[in-house]
Amino acid sequence: MTKLIVQIPCFNEAEDLPATLAAIPRRIEGIDTVEILVIDDGSHDGTSDVARRWGVHHIIRHRRNRGLASAFRSGIRAALEAGADIIVNTDADGQYEGADIAALVGPVIAGNADIVIGDRGVGNNEYFGPLKRLLQRLGSTVVRRLSRTEITDAVSGFRAMTRAAAQQINITTDFSYTTDMLIQSGRKRFAIKSVPIRTNKTLRPSRLFSSVPRFIINTGITIARAYTTHNPLRVFVGGGALIALIGLAPILRFGWFYLSGDGDGHIQSLVIGGALLVLGTLVAIMGVLADLVAANRKLIETNLYEIRQLRDELKLRPEAQKSGEDSVPLRQVKSARN
Repeated sequence: MTKLIVQIPCFNEAEDLPATLAAIPRRIEGIDTVEILVIDDGSHDGTSDVARRWGVHHIIRHRRNRGLASAFRSGIRAALEAGADIIVNTDADGQYEGADIAALVGPVIAGNADIVIGDRGVGNNEYFGPLKRLLQRLGSTVVRRLSRTEITDAVSGFRAMTRAAAQQINITTDFSYTTDMLIQSGRKRFAIKSVPIRTNKTLRPSRLFSSVPRFIINTGITIARAYTTHNPLRVFVGGGALIALIGLAPILRFGWFYLSGDGDGHIQSLVIGGALLVLGTLVAIMGVLADLVAANRKLIETNLYEIRQLRDELKLRPEAQKSGEDSVPLRQVKSARN
């Protein structure tokens, strides 16, 4: 039995949610069960009530608005606890065409991908303005290089993932999960694919950010933080080497004047250069320490993944015992689950 759960983070989406729910297919080839999960992120317009009236299977409600990344984390946790084999994330504003969920999960069902990102065709999307197209293409290029993937729409929220991939993704940002998840997934060597999808025009402004400059700043911080988290040695040692290299310039300047017999008036160059060399060395040492912390983080993530798998196996044991089996080896349960 393959269960697909479509999760929809919502914040004051009572007006748009019905159309989004109606567009989600209830039958997909290769999927036995399709369920819907709504994450009400502190809405005050009755979003949860609308979800109940439409027969949504699972509803998670935050008492106050926590942001998209937190809603995404809550959704993934709830979907895993509900036994999802495949998780699809979509927006509540109807931007993504619900019928394309079948195309989105296709590579996952076929066993060709761990994560699939819906490509909105940002370069020629008729609903995107010139500035948005430019920013989307630039951002996707940066994320593609940092994550070592071939994804052309890095901030698309329309994405599918396997249960195993969802168990290993740990979103740490508070702004948006899209770039953090992609960089993290690329560095963990997941099989990531992109499929073209259709989009609809959204009439309301984004609730994720209040202005384009703020979106750029927050996204830049998220990208830098995610990349540094997974590549601390390269970031800090590279930065330290650059600082030290800059420090060599004033030292060489002092050496030139000193050899020319005019070194007394250029001691400040020696001081500045020496300070930069020391600073560069300290930054490089910080990189080594950060790399050790990153290695410890990988061990913690591995343990967390194994704990999640063990929890799944323990949930399956009572079912096996009810069917008349006294005991089931953990290895057999695990292979049956996968």
